[in-house]
Amino acid sequence: MLESLYIGATGLHAQQLYVDTIANNLANVNTPGFKKTRVDFQDLMYRELSKTTSPSGTRDASQRAGSGVGVVNAEKIFIAGDVKKTDAPLDIAIQGDGFIEVVLPDGSYAYSRGGSLQINRDGLLATAEGYSLRASMHVPNDARQMSISADGRMLVTTAANKAPSELGQIELAKFANPGGLKPLGNNLYRVSESSGDPVYGKAASEGFGSLSQGFLELSNVRLNDEMVNLMVAQRAYEVNTRLIQVSDELMSMSNNLRRG
Repeated sequence: MLESLYIGATGLHAQQLYVDTIANNLANVNTPGFKKTRVDFQDLMYRELSKTTSPSGTRDASQRAGSGVGVVNAEKIFIAGDVKKTDAPLDIAIQGDGFIEVVLPDGSYAYSRGGSLQINRDGLLATAEGYSLRASMHVPNDARQMSISADGRMLVTTAANKAPSELGQIELAKFANPGGLKPLGNNLYRVSESSGDPVYGKAASEGFGSLSQGFLELSNVRLNDEMVNLMVAQRAYEVNTRLIQVSDELMSMSNNLRRG
């Protein structure tokens, strides 16, 4: 009976993580650029049972029984979300593959799928959290109009110069396995062993997405899918709870028989 209690406990733990993941997906359904997380399960180690004897007297292969369920992976799904027009000059959406590389306070690099940019206190183009882009584009204080082309070139006009001048170009990075990137929060990701090293390229070139100024990529969470997943996870949790209750009742019955 102890084995069934353990199996039920592994099921509860796995389904609880599944519910927590779905809850986080649902909570971020309106977060621009958010990528949903998917939980993958696997069966746990199998143990060998005693061999059986067939009617002919020969020994059959040993039987094997599993030891429960575990979570093998919880990865981000980088399916593109819908694109919403905002007309804000510093809103950027990446249509296709690629990430914008930003510099963290410790000097390391992180990767973003775009979003609402701003000009930080140093005059550099940065994310909404203040992390400057690796391209290090300094925006003049008297900037009047800024435009970002599909290939990432940023042009600006100033009070002193009406003709557009180029500040630099936003380069994109892509990964062999973007689902292996380590999420940091604020829609930022860091390189991991499973993601592979970044490959850089110009936006709108072969294999890389293009930049759309005045647009935001929305969350790729689909409410209908997540609600169905939530109901399935809830039912699985209830079944594992019932399994533990039945195992406890059987153990109690065994103890009562012994007393008798």
